[in-house]
Amino acid sequence: MATSATFINGGELIELSISEEIKPKRKLVFPLKVLFEDNYLAVIHKPAGILVSGNSFKTIAHALGQNIKESNLPDAVYPQPIHRLDYATTGILLVGKTSNSIRALNGMFENKEVQKIYYAVAIGEMNSSGEFTSEIDGKESQSNFALCESVLSQRFGKLNLVELEPQTGRRHQLRKHLSSIGNPILGDKEYGVENLILNGKGLYLHAYSIKFIHPFTKEEVYIKDELPERFKKIFYLTQHGLKS
Repeated sequence: MATSATFINGGELIELSISEEIKPKRKLVFPLKVLFEDNYLAVIHKPAGILVSGNSFKTIAHALGQNIKESNLPDAVYPQPIHRLDYATTGILLVGKTSNSIRALNGMFENKEVQKIYYAVAIGEMNSSGEFTSEIDGKESQSNFALCESVLSQRFGKLNLVELEPQTGRRHQLRKHLSSIGNPILGDKEYGVENLILNGKGLYLHAYSIKFIHPFTKEEVYIKDELPERFKKIFYLTQHGLKS
């Protein structure tokens, strides 16, 4: 067998051996529910228990290629999440499908041109509405909240369905804001009260809706993602109880 250091004198017979085809990298098979899609962007439902992106094999980012249709525009790229949702949070996630769309949507988030509504189940007595303003990781954060419905609970005292509208997008912002007033989100092991931690049921935080003006068609995009069944088992949810 010749090596890269072998000299050729002339007259030798050279045979080239093609190595066995290298198998492609492991592919993640993870179906996602697509709520809206066009050539520029998509809106999907993110289930609980999966990271949006990162170094892990199982992420939403890795699963997008098999769930989102490829754009036929000249600047089409592999679809990318535009914002984050926590590992345990469910609900709406916005995805860009072209380089121009990703750039435009990121700019809209920076300019606060995207309206997001979340719902959470919070523990304890609460005011009917209010505003949070605080620093998170050295940056200003702001959220608004409104109490939709409350039920008595033998274990937790009172459980509240709370509508949340973040004005900024800091890490764990809604969880930190509710915890700061003594109303942690049900199932929050990181910011909850030790003797009120709910194990095995996940975090009761759901990204319910998103509204923005489409950066290319200029039409209003307003997508809702129905509350999970575990929310409905706690509250008597009527149509007027949620943002329509």
